[in-house]
Amino acid sequence: MDSKTIKVGSRKSQLAMIQTEAVIAKLKELDPAATFEILTMETIGDQIQNVALSQIGESNLFTKELEVALADGRIDMIVHSLKDLPSTLPPEMAITAVCEREDPHDAMVLHPKHAGNPSTTLESLPPGSVIGTSSVRRVAQLKRKYPHLEFQDIRGNLNTRLRKLDEADTYSAIILAVAGLKRMGWGDRISQILTPDISLYAVSQGALAVETKTNNQQLIKFISQLHHPETLLRCVAERALLRALSGGCSAPVGTHSVLENNQLSLTGAVLSLDGSQYLTETQTVTLSTPIVLPKESMDQSTSYQMYSSIIGPNISQDALKAAEDLGISVATKLHENGATEILAKAKEENDSKAEKK
Repeated sequence: MDSKTIKVGSRKSQLAMIQTEAVIAKLKELDPAATFEILTMETIGDQIQNVALSQIGESNLFTKELEVALADGRIDMIVHSLKDLPSTLPPEMAITAVCEREDPHDAMVLHPKHAGNPSTTLESLPPGSVIGTSSVRRVAQLKRKYPHLEFQDIRGNLNTRLRKLDEADTYSAIILAVAGLKRMGWGDRISQILTPDISLYAVSQGALAVETKTNNQQLIKFISQLHHPETLLRCVAERALLRALSGGCSAPVGTHSVLENNQLSLTGAVLSLDGSQYLTETQTVTLSTPIVLPKESMDQSTSYQMYSSIIGPNISQDALKAAEDLGISVATKLHENGATEILAKAKEENDSKAEKK
């Protein structure tokens, strides 16, 4: 990179800053001479704390203000939790690095009154126990699995939600992402990791990403060295699934992906808001090899193809296309089996709730 200071956009929360600083540290390992300046800002999702995310009516709740700053040149790149990025980005913007994924699963965190028993699980909690989460995906799956539990919204950053759990007697437990808890150093609060048979995770959950302008080729070549090939390909497939389903925060859509021995497997699920309707589909594709391209081929590139809004100049374009096609294929099968109607009904119900606020 040249001597220009790279301006990095981030949300203000402690977790967002930890994640941004972790990405910058990785970039400094690639080029110790590179310099960075962090600019923080609040997003719509940060500012509105009294309404469930699914009822706010925006698809870019945690990204819009940052992307405006990227568009007008105040910043050069943004570090995101990839699950917060909509499946379609603004024109002339792309995801240019997808870092190695932390554990993507959900976790149960117990109120201190229950935490003394290490064997406590969602299944063993008393009937009527209140579980805090604002995720329609989590609620739909857990209502289906554990009809004896009650669910209530809980908003705020990670620190706020844990404080709401611990300082009141409203919730018996809350559901959070394993990745965020581990990055904050709070892995010891995890009482139960929710495996895919309990709760399929959100698209791209656990992965960090960098967003830049598509015309900044020098920065793209530098940042894309952070791509973790397995995470990248899994997230391309997952994001293609979500985009083809036209899903977002108002849609209970879950996923699970695995890449082993060049076999990429993707599961997608669509549920009604109450969990009574459940569709799932799993497909697998064999990826061409080699998946990682030699550095010379990246250096010679002058234009980049996007897959699920991701640019991967150091990754086989055939593999990226196959991953994207896999996500589209799983979504197509779900639509054929009734996902269109389920998602339309979920959106209608969420819109109705939002109007009553």
